[in-house]
Amino acid sequence: MSIVSRYFDAIEKLLADIRQAESEKITRVAKICADSVAKGGVVHIHDTGHMLNSELVHRAGGLALVTPFTFALNVNNPNAYREKSPSSKDATAETIALALKRSNVKLGDVLFIGSVSGKSKSVVELAIQAKDMGVTVVAVTSFEYSSKLESEHSSGKRLFEVADIAIDNHAPYADAMLDVEGLDVKVCPASGIAAACIMWAVTAGIVQNLLERGIVPTVYKSVNAPGGPEDVKARQERYKELGY
Repeated sequence: MSIVSRYFDAIEKLLADIRQAESEKITRVAKICADSVAKGGVVHIHDTGHMLNSELVHRAGGLALVTPFTFALNVNNPNAYREKSPSSKDATAETIALALKRSNVKLGDVLFIGSVSGKSKSVVELAIQAKDMGVTVVAVTSFEYSSKLESEHSSGKRLFEVADIAIDNHAPYADAMLDVEGLDVKVCPASGIAAACIMWAVTAGIVQNLLERGIVPTVYKSVNAPGGPEDVKARQERYKELGY
């Protein structure tokens, strides 16, 4: 069997496993999101680089209410004398506290955090601080992969252990799926497609929940269709006024 065929087989099984094992959580999370939006809340996405921020935001067929959350602290202050004995202070918690304070994340919102390994200080700290603010934190992560790794956070916990709800993306250990003769590592990671599938399923659930409440959410049309830019702008203005 060709590697291409094996890849499609692996993806089909991955999505089937997600559907079977995670549908109940996805349905529950979609309702939580709809509850939040109906009360004036916002749905935020923070992803560590595997698709979600670009896949879910400003997409045709996607929701205007989905909001990316990113942050960075850049300080340019080189000094050879000081840098020969650099400070060992970890500024992660301070940076995240400042980022949340300056953000539009508020009490009652929902924050999705996507991290395949779920072990880094930043994603664990973000989840902890957001929860302390009264934000519902939903992790999209690999249980199998993360469970075999040590957390870099001082709590010793990984993302799936601190989130309010953790959805398993079913990526294998180290993410890649296929053994290939002649290579010393596997190829074709699972996490990107899996996370996108999960989040579009959540989106479908949010739409259903809102419509059942008589709330018509703002859904984007393609910006590349005739009149697309004007249509997208009008829909953004609608969301700005209504919040859904």
